[in-house]
Amino acid sequence: MIASLRGTLLSIGDDHVVLNVGGVGFLVFVPASLTEAIGDVGDALTLHTILLVRDETPTLYGFPTPQGKRLFDALLGVSGVGPRLALALLSAFAPDEAAAAIVSGNADLLSSVHGIGKRTAGRIVIDLQAKLQKEWEAAGVATAAANNEVAAALLALGYSAAEVQRAVTSLKDAGGLPLEEQVRQALQSLARG
Repeated sequence: MIASLRGTLLSIGDDHVVLNVGGVGFLVFVPASLTEAIGDVGDALTLHTILLVRDETPTLYGFPTPQGKRLFDALLGVSGVGPRLALALLSAFAPDEAAAAIVSGNADLLSSVHGIGKRTAGRIVIDLQAKLQKEWEAAGVATAAANNEVAAALLALGYSAAEVQRAVTSLKDAGGLPLEEQVRQALQSLARG
């Protein structure tokens, strides 16, 4: 098992990076949101990884935080959720936001991710809600739950999961504000582009 990799970025794709570790280039699939914010070729990078072997083909999946890795692993335990869907969910939402949606039972937010239907979203909530509640409560899901409400409001207004993710990320310092004010700030952020 390869638990983590630290090396130099050789290339960055839409859904993967190639990381040079000791002269060996590892192709690692990562959340799309990470490829947008990762830096430049030649920069140092550490990824927490999971190695999956399917049909005798080893594939590495990497995450910038241990929380992302744990949530990806938990999602793989849900019937009907493979690495592609788990990665799509973690591309649309930060790990704490995805965990907050699961813990709060917000299957509608989960089903806004391309490839995840209502039935699969419901299965994710049923299978992982109790497990994640214990693990993530101490790690700050309360803040993410507030962001989850903002995200649900924006989705109801017709914004895409990517737009919602960008707007919610811009609210990092708005935790103590009422929900209406947070939604207003998120809408202003979306209007600015």
